[in-house]
Amino acid sequence: MIDSKLKKPGKLVKFRGRRCVVQPSSDNEIVLLKPLGGSEDEMISVFEPVLQAFDKIEDDQFELPDKSDLDSFLTAKLLYDAARLSFRQVSGPFRCMGKLSFRPRSYQLVPLIMALKQSVTRLLVADDVGVGKTIEAILILRELLERGTIKTFAVLCPPHLCEQWQKELADKLDIDAVIIRSSTVAGLERKIVGDDTLNVFNYYPYQVVSIDYVKNGSAKMPAFLKDVPGLVIVDEAHTCTKNLDFKKAGQSQQRYELLEKIAKNDQQHLLLLTATPHSGKDGEFKSLLGLVNPAFETYNFSDLETSEKKKVADQFIQRKRKNIEKWLDEETPFPKRTTEELPYTLSASSDYYKLYQDVLKFARGISTEGVTENKARIKYFAALSLLRGVMSSPAAGFEMLQKRKSKIAENDEFTADEVRDNPIVEKWDEQSDSEQIEIIDRAGLSESEWSILHRLAQRASELTKIEKDQKVKLGAEQIKLWINKGQSPIVFCRFIATAQYVAKILKEYLPKDVDVRAITSELSDEERREKIDEMAKSPKRVLVATDCLSEGINLQDKFNAILHYDLPWNPNRLEQREGRVDRYGQPGWIDKNGNHQNTIDVKVLFGEDNPMDVVVLKIIIEKIQRIQNTSGVSIALADDNRSVMDKVLKEVLLNPDKAQNQFSKQLKLDFGTSPELDELDVEITNEIEAAREKAEKIRSIFAHESIMPHDVKKDLDEVDEAIGDVATLETFVLAAAKLLGASFDKIQGGYIFKKLNMDDWMASALGQGDKIHISFQSPTPHGFRYIGRNHRFVEQLCHRIIANSLDKEKKGNKAARASVFRSNAVNTQTTLIQFRVRNVIREVSKTHEMVSEEMFLWGYEQTADGIHALDIDQCKTLLHTSSALDISTQRQEIIFEKELQHFEELHPDFIEVVAKRSDELVNAHTRFAKYIGAKRFEAVTPVLPPDILGVYVLIPNPKI
Repeated sequence: MIDSKLKKPGKLVKFRGRRCVVQPSSDNEIVLLKPLGGSEDEMISVFEPVLQAFDKIEDDQFELPDKSDLDSFLTAKLLYDAARLSFRQVSGPFRCMGKLSFRPRSYQLVPLIMALKQSVTRLLVADDVGVGKTIEAILILRELLERGTIKTFAVLCPPHLCEQWQKELADKLDIDAVIIRSSTVAGLERKIVGDDTLNVFNYYPYQVVSIDYVKNGSAKMPAFLKDVPGLVIVDEAHTCTKNLDFKKAGQSQQRYELLEKIAKNDQQHLLLLTATPHSGKDGEFKSLLGLVNPAFETYNFSDLETSEKKKVADQFIQRKRKNIEKWLDEETPFPKRTTEELPYTLSASSDYYKLYQDVLKFARGISTEGVTENKARIKYFAALSLLRGVMSSPAAGFEMLQKRKSKIAENDEFTADEVRDNPIVEKWDEQSDSEQIEIIDRAGLSESEWSILHRLAQRASELTKIEKDQKVKLGAEQIKLWINKGQSPIVFCRFIATAQYVAKILKEYLPKDVDVRAITSELSDEERREKIDEMAKSPKRVLVATDCLSEGINLQDKFNAILHYDLPWNPNRLEQREGRVDRYGQPGWIDKNGNHQNTIDVKVLFGEDNPMDVVVLKIIIEKIQRIQNTSGVSIALADDNRSVMDKVLKEVLLNPDKAQNQFSKQLKLDFGTSPELDELDVEITNEIEAAREKAEKIRSIFAHESIMPHDVKKDLDEVDEAIGDVATLETFVLAAAKLLGASFDKIQGGYIFKKLNMDDWMASALGQGDKIHISFQSPTPHGFRYIGRNHRFVEQLCHRIIANSLDKEKKGNKAARASVFRSNAVNTQTTLIQFRVRNVIREVSKTHEMVSEEMFLWGYEQTADGIHALDIDQCKTLLHTSSALDISTQRQEIIFEKELQHFEELHPDFIEVVAKRSDELVNAHTRFAKYIGAKRFEAVTPVLPPDILGVYVLIPNPKI
């Protein structure tokens, strides 16, 4: 039998020659041991009933340093920092902090505090594009895991985001999650060990699941619902709203029905993430809020009562960048965005201009005589589609104009639903990049009309050269300017054919060392990701993409400029495109003069003599951007408002004389010449203003600008002190690496570590390459590897420093456990003790325990009046002193041994310091618990005796 004292959590024991710390165990017959300084992956489970007599768990404690440990005091701080940077279980109220490989911004803790206020986490987090919703989600995820609230989780996301989520979990939390979708299931099932009741949903604890693999109607939904993980995180939640038009059961409705079934369990932890919670339709917005709390779906958000506002604010947060750029005096380095129009004009004598005019003439002349109203509407859509294709590029125009061998039968009837919405105007959450040729095929064109289109198609095919296409020429020139400045641009196109055409032209126009690639929906999600990752290796790169990449995928670490080659006819799309690179984590770029820049340059390419481009840009897009810039709120026009856009386009298309006058060179911005357009201009302005008022009202209520009081900030500062902030990390890594024989050079943005003559363990921890560029900055400059506190390289350095210091046989390359030296920093003999304390923390009425660790300093000086204890700030100052003068070895040994005897006499005072620190932790936990509305924490129990890592004696320099 194992002595019960040796089974207490936090106890230091020795097992099979290795020092371990006893961890909390839910089974009385199993003792969990974590090797001292080791990771959770090294956890040892000892099953007491089968433990052999020779496999004893023995009591252990740290030996005090002795005179053989005497060394240079200048390395003492290295030992202190190595210990605290190695901590994974911290003593403060935020338990997740030690398990993060990054330091979150203070504003990113607000959703975590909101989650901790709830007994069951139910949140809709709708912070702006690029603010860091993924980080906010994984903070909550890690906190719930550390508290034992959950043991499993699943991230439900669109299929193209699965790899991105898997990488975020691995990089930031060191969690190895499996991706579950049709292409991975077979491989995952082969790895399952157990009976037939096990499947991918109940076998793997950490999952990233393609939401379409388990949505309503899929064969896999019942299996997922049978074993829903403890926490479900839903990314891009706006794609999962209730479809208010029940005649159209689409993908969004199927996703919503899955979430509705998950949310019915009122004990289910659920976290919804979206940057665009409000598409303009109140019903869809309320359907999202109804998932976190069914009562919210009945609220009237245009007239909320005070009690209703408070209830919603407990579960919904929406902040814009302006809310958080300076939060609690902590500045967040978002990039600066500059947007400029890039107009082009087609020469009246050019072949492209003539083709456009002929297509416009054909579109206006499409016959609608003798057809039903629905079919006439389809013909109008076809005319609009043809115009948009030709406006986009000759290649897209050719795709649409050419006659196809098979067309839908001309007697094919159309329903009212099919013709109600104009499909040429994109829905706000639509990412289609097809040429929509099916609309033309269904238009019932006559043979003579098809013959005209065939001739126009031939003319379009002859224009796919840069000298024939002013639009692509101007775009290529802009891309070349950016490349020469050191930038990496993305070119967004509407159609697949246009993207491929632009990429081909750019490859011919730009120098051979520029990596140009086109990414469209023709590629699978995996292929898109692979191509983007490959491009990151190229110093000069240009990505030509369609809107298949405009949502969800983070591209900020690889690109920093955007050219809108085609104007989207839904203004919400512009923000989604730009949000791929204009976000927190954008590292910026180095210009040709070697200076760091952190601006996102955006250019909007449009046809100055193209009435449709001008209408879209001037009437809608510019108005929205002006209001967003002045009000700081994002404006989303509802899909219902596409009808207004449809009216504008129809007015331009079907009234050629008015359109020509309205948008002539002299009068293109003068809307006074067309009462119809004036009326539509007013209608759109009113719609935009209504959307602004609605968005501003929601933001003002739910920005949570007062949720972070200064006592919580105090807890954050204490976390930095307990586990080391970024500056501590950088100082430690450089000093420890140098002590252990590494060679490195400082450069702009970070350091270059050279593997030549480096120890194998260190070289392996740094990763592949002979010269490794590392940085401690976040966002991380391009070309550098981010080194956070949980990086393997840091873990290895901490382990080596501590192990070498405790090894009495080790000579050199170690941090001092003991030192005696002369210093100008003291006026009387002063002793400094650094020690490690383990505490057991448990909440009232809960059995879940945690063993936390922290480093602490205690010191005292010998005065004529006796012993005077130093406060913690005085101890820290002494630990950082660089005033350390040698004295003879013999004198060092005499003073040190005498001081050890003195310390033994002061042991009760020392233990009192530990107990006092425990009380401070209790107060911190109680204060935080009271703030979040939870029950108070039980007393934090210190595990005695603490581990004394270092004893240092400072002797005052003689006064001359």
